[in-house]
Amino acid sequence: ALRADMTKEEFIKEVTADLLPPPAYFPLNVKKNKEGYEDIDQVIADGMRALTPREFELLAEEGTLMLDVRTPFDFASGHIPNSIFIGLDGSFAPWVGELIVDVKQPIILIAPEGREEEAITRLSRVGFDNTLGYLKGGVDAWEDAAMEVETVDRVPAGNMVADFEQFKDRIFDVRKEPEYLSEHIQSVKNIPLSSINTHLSQLPEDKFYIHCASGYRSMIASSILKSRGYHNFYEIQGGFKALKETELPRTDFVCPTTL
Repeated sequence: ALRADMTKEEFIKEVTADLLPPPAYFPLNVKKNKEGYEDIDQVIADGMRALTPREFELLAEEGTLMLDVRTPFDFASGHIPNSIFIGLDGSFAPWVGELIVDVKQPIILIAPEGREEEAITRLSRVGFDNTLGYLKGGVDAWEDAAMEVETVDRVPAGNMVADFEQFKDRIFDVRKEPEYLSEHIQSVKNIPLSSINTHLSQLPEDKFYIHCASGYRSMIASSILKSRGYHNFYEIQGGFKALKETELPRTDFVCPTTL
């Protein structure tokens, strides 16, 4: 792209070739940049409203998105039904923009104690200014109020060795397509996390498994699946990184830059 003999038209073609479509929230952010947006101090003040379990439940019943920003392990161990996991300790902002889409979507948070303002601020940085509060006391307070909690079924990667022949056509890799094409467990199908909602019909009614690279994205996928009524699946702990340490058959590695 930096060749001295390149024309302007060739340069544009070079740097824009093979770009993936922009996340759906990008045009909405452009609109906000042109028209103006909320003052960050007001956004934080609105988002720092501490909600009781009952207040939290009422807002959820009105269609407010329950966003759980804890760790994958915490979410798997116990979460509020129909909440969506996108952890702060990962690619938080990109996945928020990719999966929530509407920057005006009202959001209520389940956050680690002391990190509520961080979550509100990081949401606002990508245009999501409509955080209405957080669950005071977190999931512990929710359980203390005798409200329902769900878990995510998980299995160690090593367990898949014995079950592989039986379930190899019911294992789904939710990494991005280039990652999958670069190397994957043989016979495993690819359903990228970014498009999981459009591929739900591919999922079997019987028991199935999902994994990503290390566990962050597969827990996001788990939260989406459970919110859609799927409870017949298992998340493979440690993802592809852990599966590579087993004797399961893999495709030959292809450098992603050559794909």
